[in-house]
Amino acid sequence: QVQVVESGGGLVRPGTSLRLSCVASGNIRSIHFMGWYRQAPGKERELVGRVASGGNTYYGDHAKGRFTVSRDNGGNRATLQMTRLKPEDTAMYYCNVGATTTQNRLGDYWGQGTQVTVSP
Repeated sequence: QVQVVESGGGLVRPGTSLRLSCVASGNIRSIHFMGWYRQAPGKERELVGRVASGGNTYYGDHAKGRFTVSRDNGGNRATLQMTRLKPEDTAMYYCNVGATTTQNRLGDYWGQGTQVTVSP
């Protein structure tokens, strides 16, 4: 069993920055990637960014140049640093972890989400 918990969401003004955190815990043998998705009301869930075990990062077009995803030295914590936030960044942000458990089961695990609202 793998648990994923996000934190750091909130209400912020346009143009400001916000950092989200994610922690994975449980029976983890290895983590293959950690990343972030978001979903706004009435829209599909979309990739924000993720970091693979080798350190390569991938971003959605809306995040390039403004958001940075990182992971702590290959550990079980990831952050999403968001800058120059816009009202259209308002969404529920979810942490997504790809991991193999100590029972050698490969899985895709999600947190409950943290709300980010960007409003004047």
